[in-house]
Amino acid sequence: MSPVLESIFLVAGGLGLLLFGMKMISTGLQIAAGDHLQAILKQATSNRFLAAIAGTIVTICLNSSTLVTIITVGFVNAGLLKLTQAIGVIMGANVGTTFSAQLIAFRIDPIAPLLILVGVVMHMFFKGRRVKNIGYIILGFGILLFSIQVMGAPLKEFAKHPSFNAMLTTFENPILALLAGFIFTAIIQSSSATMGLLITMHLGGVPIPFETSAFIILGTNIGTSITTLIASIPANRDSKRAAIFHITYDIIGSTVFGTLIFVFPSILGWFQATWEDSARQVAMFHTLYNVATLILLIPFVGWIAILMQKIVPVKENENNKTHERKLMYLDVQKSPTPAFATIHAHLEVCRMGKIVNENLALSLESFFENDTDKSERVFENEKIVDFLTHKITSQLILINNMPLSDIEAEKIGVMFKTLTDLERIGDHAKNIAGYTLAMTEGNLKLDEIAVGELKTLGNLIITISVKALDAYERDDKSLIQQVKLLEKEVDALSKQFVENHIERLKTKDCEPKSGVIFTDMIIDLERSSDHAKNVAYAIIAESRRNKKINKNSEGKK
Repeated sequence: MSPVLESIFLVAGGLGLLLFGMKMISTGLQIAAGDHLQAILKQATSNRFLAAIAGTIVTICLNSSTLVTIITVGFVNAGLLKLTQAIGVIMGANVGTTFSAQLIAFRIDPIAPLLILVGVVMHMFFKGRRVKNIGYIILGFGILLFSIQVMGAPLKEFAKHPSFNAMLTTFENPILALLAGFIFTAIIQSSSATMGLLITMHLGGVPIPFETSAFIILGTNIGTSITTLIASIPANRDSKRAAIFHITYDIIGSTVFGTLIFVFPSILGWFQATWEDSARQVAMFHTLYNVATLILLIPFVGWIAILMQKIVPVKENENNKTHERKLMYLDVQKSPTPAFATIHAHLEVCRMGKIVNENLALSLESFFENDTDKSERVFENEKIVDFLTHKITSQLILINNMPLSDIEAEKIGVMFKTLTDLERIGDHAKNIAGYTLAMTEGNLKLDEIAVGELKTLGNLIITISVKALDAYERDDKSLIQQVKLLEKEVDALSKQFVENHIERLKTKDCEPKSGVIFTDMIIDLERSSDHAKNVAYAIIAESRRNKKINKNSEGKK
């Protein structure tokens, strides 16, 4: 094999190791920090500056701006973040992604073999899930640094070849350099990997002019937004606005600073005068360029959001899709992280819960109004509930096979049980709608007292089911006591109303056939109350398990 071909294979293999190492680090960090991901991003709800800080922190933690931006687009699609908040997070993500480039520029790759050994030992020979995951992260970091060593030697050899230097001369054209950064990053879908390769080339002594590197960086920032744009295609219109903002933001930043470099070449001279090492110059330009773009555009977040709404106009019905016969938030195959999939599974379960509660209220309306049309709507909605139950369960099984943290695994277990409780409430609503048809077809009547008792109980059930779902959705433990007291009231009233009904049967104030429907309806309402209570109590069980897990983790430290 010729030396040139061998060098090409080594660089290709080194790039593969670089990508694999970054993927390992990202996966490990997702498992370690995934439980806190939603909490960190929720800090973005206050203002644009906190949103930018949250985006920076999460990107450093997950080692991928592309991943964070896709997650952000998903959160917008799920309604967890508003467009203005998402814009701030995306700005911060662009800054956070520069951390890995700074780390590589420190020339710490000689410790790669030691990190690989430590990572392998921790991951393979320790039993603790947390220790194994830390070992996986260390192993990934070791592989990343080792990739720099693998590529370093052949890149030095390339630097000696006139043909290779002639090729580099081509990219002295700023437009071609920008396009190279854009295309390469769009293909490998990782700006961190592109920056890692670029800095490795500087560490290896490849004679790339600093101006060429600067324009490659500008193109890299634009290239990383392509993945986000693709991810937003099946999402809602607000998600598309966030994705279009991402690419617009990067194009504006690249245009402004590309123009400044042309007009004031001394900008690049300042970097070269301040930092002697060319790899450090590249890393610092990457960081300061993204920080400067953030500072330049963050005051205009509100106006940018309005502009995005002009580009992707608001439609009247764009947020009214609760009853669609499909999963709106959850697709495990497209979920970039287990934490992301868990969050969206929770959203999907809550969406189904809202349909169930609406159907329960509709079934009661159909009964008390003797409206068979509403009964038919209940039956149609129940088909949607059954569909969602089946689809969500299938997705939860897939999530359960993902590398979940202990807390995420417990959350998924709770979702299985909550899904069952909600589905049972839906069945009871269907039963009540069936009683409407039975009363109509049999020309049956209930006396006013019986109807009043059922209305009293029905109103209580609606209140309990709404409060229970609200508690589960928002993890609001303050509602637990209210649900508990209401459920006890339902039990007491159910018992009292059945006794009253028996007395009416004795005095023949009630027809036997109507009486059977009355008692069956009492049973359906009382059992709906029990299932609603289970939905609310799920957060208590989950909270206790989380405390136990955290306590065990502290004990292992």
